[in-house]
Parts: sequence; structure tokens; C-alpha cells
Amino acid sequence: MKCSLEKQDIRIGTLVGVGMKAPEYIGQIIDHGFESFSLTFWQTTRGVNWRKLAEGVRKVIEPKGAVISSLAIFGNPLETEELDLQTVKGFEECIDNAHLFGADIVAGFAGRLRGKPIDQSMTRFKKVFTKLAKRAESKGVRIAFENCDMGGTWTSGDWNIAHNPTAWEMMFNEVPMDNLGLEWEPCHQMVSLIDPMPQLRKWVKKIFHVHGKDATVHWDVIREFGIHTSIHQDVALPKNVQVVPSFSFHRTPGFGDSDWTAIISELRKGGFKGSIDIEGWHDPVYRGELEMTGQVHALHYLKQCRGGCFIENPKV
Repeated sequence: MKCSLEKQDIRIGTLVGVGMKAPEYIGQIIDHGFESFSLTFWQTTRGVNWRKLAEGVRKVIEPKGAVISSLAIFGNPLETEELDLQTVKGFEECIDNAHLFGADIVAGFAGRLRGKPIDQSMTRFKKVFTKLAKRAESKGVRIAFENCDMGGTWTSGDWNIAHNPTAWEMMFNEVPMDNLGLEWEPCHQMVSLIDPMPQLRKWVKKIFHVHGKDATVHWDVIREFGIHTSIHQDVALPKNVQVVPSFSFHRTPGFGDSDWTAIISELRKGGFKGSIDIEGWHDPVYRGELEMTGQVHALHYLKQCRGGCFIENPKV
């Protein structure tokens, strides 16, 4: 059965790396049933012809009833190297041009002062994002911070402070504006051995956008080897020494440990309306030639978990 999207309050879509070929890419996959698309940039939006890109994208999606859920730029907006400053400029351009795509969310990393503890980034965070949040508010745009740690911890990292609930509390205290929130996914919590469900229930009102990405945690490996088990493949070990397997993997939804029916139920209970966009290209099995096989499986799986298509109630 083909879904009527007009009243579908939670859509299932996917991420699309931008470049000016985004319309062509979307055109090749939209008939699989994707209902929304998040357009993503890496560090810079330099050279983007916004009106041309928006016209090309809308020409492809509008006949199918799909939407652009968000624009996203992933870089470090808190530092001051050239690329970092381009990331700030990219945030501004995404905010200014979101309306061309019919979108009201701009997502990305919160950034951090490189090599410094999270708390030492707060002054800079307040300076950068007070300005960006006010700019966004004036244009009816919300800013959503992705919860990926990018290999960082509380004490050090290169990209993002917005991966820890304590950091979220501090961030939203520094910039207490209603249009700042989260781009959340269970995967990044699970690989840190966090149960995503209590966190979801607590923070659901601050979740503006959801990445459809899952994880598998091998508790047997943790019980035997602990969590400090990553050994680079190039490390030469004696023949009689066991190579320690990884204890967790990022997965495409439908192949991991999360209960997405429960996740979507909690999102609905919390009043979430928006998109769950699949973040592919991470699954250790459904990759390469199987990338779109995995994503389309996730698409159908997540639609089932949300309850299927929207069905009108009888009018009596």
C-alpha cells in the first residue's frame, strides 16, 4: 500500500551528501519510498549555488510528496582555523537558505576547543551559538546538535561537545533558547554503553531531528576483555596471542540491537513530529554493493515500527 504523506507526522528518509549532484542522487533512490531527505555538507558550503540546488532538489521530491527535513553541516564551528570559520559561515548560509528547501532545521556538530575538556568550550560555545541561534530564530529555523562523540571524551577531542547529557545541560544553560536542540540517535549512546531509552524519555522535548542509525554491542566481548579492546589491524601480535574483537559496531536500523518500535513510541508520546533519516555507510555488513539494500530494508523496517502508513479514522 502506498502511503499518503500529507498527514504523516513522522517521516522516514535518508541522508544525502550534497554537492550539486544531490538532485540526481535523490532521483535514483526516491522511488524506493524515502519520504524525507537530510542534505549534508562536510565542513564548508563554499561554492554552493543555493537557488539552483533548491530548484533541482524540489523538482525531484515534490511530485513524490517527499520533503527536505534538514540541512546539516558537520565541522568544528568553535575553533578559528580557516575551515572552522568556513563551518560557521556554512551554518549561516544553511540558516539563511533553509526556506528555499521548505526546511526549518539546520543540524551539525556543536564543535569544541581542540584537546580541551568540554567545560572549557562553553564560553566559546555561548559566543558562537548565541549569535547563530538568534539568526535562526529570526528566520523560523531550529538548530539541532548531533550527538556523535567523533572519538572524543569529556577531557579531549577535536569536533563535538554535544555527545554527553551533562554537556547538553551546560550548553542549553549557556544559550537558553527554545530553537536549540538535538539531532539524536541511539547508536552513539549504545557504543558508550548508555541505555538510550531513559535518555530519550528525558530529552525528547529537545529532540528536533533523528538519525536512523543503530548499534550492536557484544556483551560477551566486554565481559571477557572489557571496553579497552581496540587493536589496530596493522599491529603485529605473536601468533599465539588472540586478536581482541571489537565490542560494538554501528549498524543500519533493522540489523542492530535497538527496539525502534519503542523508540518511535516514546518520540510520539513526547510530541515529536519530524523525520527519522537513515544514516547509512557505517554498517560492517550492509556496505559497498549492499549499501542501498541495507538502507531500503531499514526504510521498510522503520515504517513498520512507526505503525505503517497514516490511516484516517472513520467519520461517524
